[in-house]
Amino acid sequence: MQKKYWIIAIMSQLSVFTSQAQLQYPATKKVTQTDDYFGTKVQDPYRWLEDDNSAETKDWVQKQNAVTQDYLSKIPFRDKVKARLEELWNYPKYGSPFKKGKYYYFYKNDGLQNQSVLYRQEGLKGTPEVFLDPNKLSADGTAALGGLSFSKSGKYLAYTVAQSGSDWQDGYVMDVASKQLLVGDGIKFIKFSGFAWKGEDGFYYSRYPEPDEKSKLSKQNQFQKVYYHKLGTPQSADVLVYEDNEHPLRYFGAGLTEDERFLLVQISEGTSGGEVLFKDTKDAAQKDFKVLVKGFATEPDVIDNAGDKILLKTNEDAPNYKVVLVDPKNPAPQNWKIVIPEKEEALQSVGTAGGYLFASYLKDGSTKVYQYTYEGKLVREIALPGIGTAGGFGGEKEDKEFFYTFTSFNYPPTIFHFDITSGKSTLFRKAEVKFNPADFETKEVFVTSKDGAKVPMFLTYRKGLQLNGANPVMIYGYGGFNIAMSPSFSISNLFFIEQGGIYAQVCLRGGSEYGEKWHKQGMLQNKQNVFNDLIASAEWLIANKYTNKEKIAVRGGSNGGLLVGAVMTQRPDLFKVAIPQVGVMDMLRFHKFTVGWGWAVEYGNAEKNEADFKNLYSYSPLHNLKKGTCYPATLVTTADHDDRVVPAHSFKFAATLQEAQSCNNPTLIRIESKAGHGAGKPTSKLIDEATDIWSFVMYNLGMKM
Repeated sequence: MQKKYWIIAIMSQLSVFTSQAQLQYPATKKVTQTDDYFGTKVQDPYRWLEDDNSAETKDWVQKQNAVTQDYLSKIPFRDKVKARLEELWNYPKYGSPFKKGKYYYFYKNDGLQNQSVLYRQEGLKGTPEVFLDPNKLSADGTAALGGLSFSKSGKYLAYTVAQSGSDWQDGYVMDVASKQLLVGDGIKFIKFSGFAWKGEDGFYYSRYPEPDEKSKLSKQNQFQKVYYHKLGTPQSADVLVYEDNEHPLRYFGAGLTEDERFLLVQISEGTSGGEVLFKDTKDAAQKDFKVLVKGFATEPDVIDNAGDKILLKTNEDAPNYKVVLVDPKNPAPQNWKIVIPEKEEALQSVGTAGGYLFASYLKDGSTKVYQYTYEGKLVREIALPGIGTAGGFGGEKEDKEFFYTFTSFNYPPTIFHFDITSGKSTLFRKAEVKFNPADFETKEVFVTSKDGAKVPMFLTYRKGLQLNGANPVMIYGYGGFNIAMSPSFSISNLFFIEQGGIYAQVCLRGGSEYGEKWHKQGMLQNKQNVFNDLIASAEWLIANKYTNKEKIAVRGGSNGGLLVGAVMTQRPDLFKVAIPQVGVMDMLRFHKFTVGWGWAVEYGNAEKNEADFKNLYSYSPLHNLKKGTCYPATLVTTADHDDRVVPAHSFKFAATLQEAQSCNNPTLIRIESKAGHGAGKPTSKLIDEATDIWSFVMYNLGMKM
């Protein structure tokens, strides 16, 4: 179990389990803080909790964790929950192999290892050996591998390591043959960057200026720049490739086409919209970058080049996306040649391998994949096992094969070998999970939202479910940032289903399930549609006798945490339990911290635009809590190293909720130590968190174990 903050005060209240007495929460001081938004005065009495470095905030965190752990420790079946989760979790987990040089590489976790280990072997029948074990990078498993990038021949590997879940990463370069790090080639101050190798000599990457150690987990990030690092030289000698000091909040990412002819810089002003610059390395006359796709009204994504032309995935005049061929010498959209036209289904991604394109689409939330030539001729649809999610369709031009993974709610991640020439998929490796998939089933239903939109929802449960209106349900959603909620397997969710629960995953507007139109219907002034979709889904489950209001829990993380915060404040009567995780709860100030400014294209900005303020203020979870209201039993979760959605969001929301709550439903906050937004979280912490969440959910839904 992870180390908790030391409990500095023992809470002396009667057990909630025996007396139903109101929980005694730590007193949270209030300050006088008033902000003026276009004439509207907004109080922010817990502003002091935004300072995560203050002794006062740390003391508050310790006391809140003490109350939460005291409550959770009294749940009679909590130990049984953890034991079963550990049993389910403890099976070998493999990633799809990929080839580089003479080796095949793959990730493997023996079962309960904190971090998956990178292995390599010569040939598919060779003996695997440990290549890179991140478990040796920290004593408690909180150091995690980030991105990997091999040089062209596979001679070198550049990779990043993140500590305690932070988005900040350090980069390293390894000699593959000896598995030794290159001394002096370390890279620091990386955030949201990969490595684009130029032959074997060096690579392009993005970095920020050196941050202040005290404020690096909360201060707004500015002035990202693109550099070239030559092997054998210190980072201080890296060559500046691209900067834009007039726009300090823009993101910049560098990439090369596979043949290294075109150097590309992808620019974004936030999480939506992009611009692409290019430099043709074969054109001696081109000294500076030129614009390939002007920003920021569309979502351009360079796939590869075909000689002196560039293949581009775009939603220019195509909400469901298409693939076009662009002549860099005449890059205006009217000169583009359509390679793969827009379809009824939304195009999610395009991979390349063996000289072919592999286009992945979503059909009502489920993956469909097609193989095309570079000229756009359809070769075949790739046969998949059923409704689910498939990924990994890519490799290099000389490859004759690759491996992909297929998964669904009751279908553990399974790896298939794909022969590019014949199109044949062969089972390569199947997960041996300790459950029988035949005992469970998934169905897809369509819910009518408030404005008439048809919203897909996947329901997974044990076969033989009785529609008696009394089944416990966990509703999960996200609804934003053009991210699709497609079927996936989760040991944690399987545990809940095993106990008789229904897991309901909703494909809310704001995602990419039906292309950019679907995304735009759930962003900016349309954000309320997302909450209406989730509320309609809960009401549908009640109307169709799956459950009732006393049996519904709702859960979501990050933008999904905002979702939970919004629906529980708008319809507190509809949900018995709410689990908002690492959520964006203060919609008036999110842009002031780390990379929060980048979400303004999705949400709006309360300081710059009055219409945005009115819209954000209307649903901001923090600002819509009302005293004297009976809110659901709530467990807010966050982490001390979350520098994506800073924990102040959850701190202020929890303090306000505890003050507003009018009934005996618990309102608790669980603050993880040495963890971040979620990426790289070690297995031990994942199991501890799942134990606490499911114990809380089951107890408050009246379930037993």
